[in-house]
Amino acid sequence: MLADAPFQFSEAPTKPELLSKYFRVLSVPARLRILEALDDGTELSVGELVERVGLPQPSVSNHLACLRWCGFVVTRRDHRTVYNRIADPRVSELTTIARSLLEGNAEHVAACKRV
Repeated sequence: MLADAPFQFSEAPTKPELLSKYFRVLSVPARLRILEALDDGTELSVGELVERVGLPQPSVSNHLACLRWCGFVVTRRDHRTVYNRIADPRVSELTTIARSLLEGNAEHVAACKRV
């Protein structure tokens, strides 16, 4: 286990445990809004993301840290500005597939009391 990791898991996590944790990253609406803002291949600074998603800068920075740690987002520094972008095109594919699956099932998901 990594000492500075922002989470803990068992000594030998199972693949379902890891996959569940991976999807938990996407369970926060603010993180999905950040990914959607970056979805078209755009590189955006924290300030630009704050404007697009309408959240305070500390919140956006915190969510970006999670997204970076888990491999959804990478950064590029240009002088004093750090730009964020989606790390792998499959991340966009994953959210596109999820939106597609939701299309015919949104009412049931919205009404679900177990999640």
